[in-house]
Amino acid sequence: MRWKTRRRVVDFTEKGLIMGILNVTPDSFSDGGSFVEPQQAVGHAIGMLQDGATIIDIGGESTRPGAPKISEKEELARVLPVIRALREVSDCLISIDTSKAEVARQAIIEGVDIVNDVTGLMGDVSMSKVCAKEDVGVIVMHMQGRPDTMQDKPRYEDVLREVRRFFEERYRTLVKLGVNPQSICFDPGIGFGKTVEHNLQILHGLSSLQVNDRPLMLGVSRKSMIGSVLGLDAAEERDTGTVALTSLGRMAGAKLHRVHEIKGNFKAMRMAEAVLNVDSL
Repeated sequence: MRWKTRRRVVDFTEKGLIMGILNVTPDSFSDGGSFVEPQQAVGHAIGMLQDGATIIDIGGESTRPGAPKISEKEELARVLPVIRALREVSDCLISIDTSKAEVARQAIIEGVDIVNDVTGLMGDVSMSKVCAKEDVGVIVMHMQGRPDTMQDKPRYEDVLREVRRFFEERYRTLVKLGVNPQSICFDPGIGFGKTVEHNLQILHGLSSLQVNDRPLMLGVSRKSMIGSVLGLDAAEERDTGTVALTSLGRMAGAKLHRVHEIKGNFKAMRMAEAVLNVDSL
């Protein structure tokens, strides 16, 4: 399984990758306000790369439940200085976490390789055109509703079937719009328009969500569902639960894991791969 990003092709045949979360926002649920200064943000990114991350995912607008929207200008002011500063010191893969086409376009100019869009490239009509033209990797996430309304009584008849149908539709549509099929990666959107039960059902049936041999990304890091299951209020207390889900997710076929804490998740992923690949030893 190969995933094409703007500057390189990622080979997921045997090993998965860790994507480190870098929120340059004042209001993200876990680390809001911690890395708003570019040099502080870059220092944290370098630390994540040293701990085992391969991709740094930079986000300038919080997508937590109920988060207010910000302007394109404000989002660009937050992310572009960080992208420039990180690109000056590292050749790592950089992802931009945005649903705005112009933010994606300008971020790509500054050296971004991947667009991670929580709206599945549906929130901005120009996003698919930008991604197709620039030939970047794209992460297509499933979300019921919008960030400000997504947790208002989400309902599904069959959450696994509906998420898979969404992936199938997005694949067909995006390929028709010119997006390279090898550039597509899917994210089931844990916590985005889903109850705790929906999230657990997705994780239980994760292997059924792979579409057209495209990689799956799992983003469970410090999510409220972990807090609900384990009785943990503080986001930073949920890292152990995240590590457990990274290991389980890797066993179920997820190739990319988007997390805050790197070391534990990197080791869990590699341990799971040792079990998966035991026949090749």
